[in-house]
Amino acid sequence: MAIFNPFLPSFERNPYPAYASLRASDPVHWSETLGAWVLTTYEDCDRVLRDPKRFSNNPLNASVQVADAIRERRRELPLGMVPTVLNSDGEVHARLRGIVSRAFTPRVVEGLGPRIAEVAEFLLDAAPSSGAFDLVRAFSEVLPVVVIAELLGVPADDRPLFRRWATAIAATTRPMPTPGAIEDVKVAATELIEYMTKVIEERQREPREDLISALVRAEGEEARLSRDELLAFITVLLVAGHETTTHLIGNGMHALLQAPEQLALLRAEPTLIPAAVEELLRLDSPVQALVRIATESVEFRERRIEAGAVLLVMIGAANRDPARFAEPDRLDVRRADNDHLAFGRGPHFCLGAPLARLEGRIAFEALLRHYPSIAAAGTPERSSTFVLRGMRSLPVSV
Repeated sequence: MAIFNPFLPSFERNPYPAYASLRASDPVHWSETLGAWVLTTYEDCDRVLRDPKRFSNNPLNASVQVADAIRERRRELPLGMVPTVLNSDGEVHARLRGIVSRAFTPRVVEGLGPRIAEVAEFLLDAAPSSGAFDLVRAFSEVLPVVVIAELLGVPADDRPLFRRWATAIAATTRPMPTPGAIEDVKVAATELIEYMTKVIEERQREPREDLISALVRAEGEEARLSRDELLAFITVLLVAGHETTTHLIGNGMHALLQAPEQLALLRAEPTLIPAAVEELLRLDSPVQALVRIATESVEFRERRIEAGAVLLVMIGAANRDPARFAEPDRLDVRRADNDHLAFGRGPHFCLGAPLARLEGRIAFEALLRHYPSIAAAGTPERSSTFVLRGMRSLPVSV
């Protein structure tokens, strides 16, 4: 029988064979290691994500032992007990998402396009024009944090602070962060809160055309966003917006470098880049898993899952399910039927999806335009858990 052990080095390098084995032999798998049910088919993952009433997004709804451990960790962190769009359900989630959505509109996102293109060109102009360098350090980890900082109205000189805070706070996405990592998160979150509290107070006195000003205005509306909720959302935006888009660019370029014929096709037909972004999201999803809690007893493929059980919705596995995608392990930038789950599904569909898609499109356009030839130049390093998957380094030669 297949087992699920995401702590093996082989899994970190390439989890997809393990997903395929589980899908074939035990698609609704009980993991003793994690104390959770692991779902690996597209059909099952899609079912869970579409049904927020029976599958809660709030981990505190888990069975007593798991919930107590989560609650204790949250209590240790600044704003840890404040509900966000990522950890709430029902009316709470609808209220928070509704307020944020009014400020984080498609018009606001589209308006960022020209500036994102400027930043991408600036970063690539500063990168080596020939020879070898690390694309992650020079480009893919920098662009998203600059975009988030500008969206929030943060001065350019303070962007390195945001990069450091985002990297530290991202440790909370790991299943078992070390005590040292938790302390780093506490320090980073405290510094971020102190910094953003001052920014919020400035925007209250002198509003600008940025997201913080729009959210501060929402703070005083009937559907009120409290100060802690506003700060918690900023933290979520920083971490989610930075980590996932960094991984989209890094994973995507790594995949293209491994498939030179697809890279050549994009050069020949750059109008395919938006479709390529969707295919890269499907093939090697930055978010590999979402956690849901069963609110009542349910059955999956003759397996009974009790109320309070933890389910790991393995997006990375679902997006390579051969029952849903033809030749799922092959990169195909012309793939037409590409209803992937990289941004989730249902009422919790990723609020930042339009921004991630925009950044991804602009980033790949800039990379292909800037480098007429680009190739792998060494062994890349992965930064991977069973929740997030990305590149720690990606050596390239140009």
